[in-house]
Amino acid sequence: MAETRRKRAAHTSPAAHKGSPGGGPQGAARAACQSLEGLIAHPLEGVSAVRRADDEGWCVVVDVLEVPRIPDTTSLLASYEVRLDQEGELVEYRRVRRYRRGSADE
Repeated sequence: MAETRRKRAAHTSPAAHKGSPGGGPQGAARAACQSLEGLIAHPLEGVSAVRRADDEGWCVVVDVLEVPRIPDTTSLLASYEVRLDQEGELVEYRRVRRYRRGSADE
């Protein structure tokens, strides 16, 4: 029983939630979402891209619901590029695209 708790604790350690090298792309995505969520007042929709940055950090694109509308297909969403350092700490973020939910990529 104690061994199971230790294994579970290892999976939920703070380093696993950050974009640390051991967390890989999934850890980077979680860290980017947590950091962005704390800075903007919009609900997150999901992650659409994760890639290694030139400086060995991470670049994560997070999609956000900025203006909810009815019908939902007319809601305005935005894509934010979130850059993290090697430890998963936020370096910068910026909105790179704003679009209507029902629109297709060009």
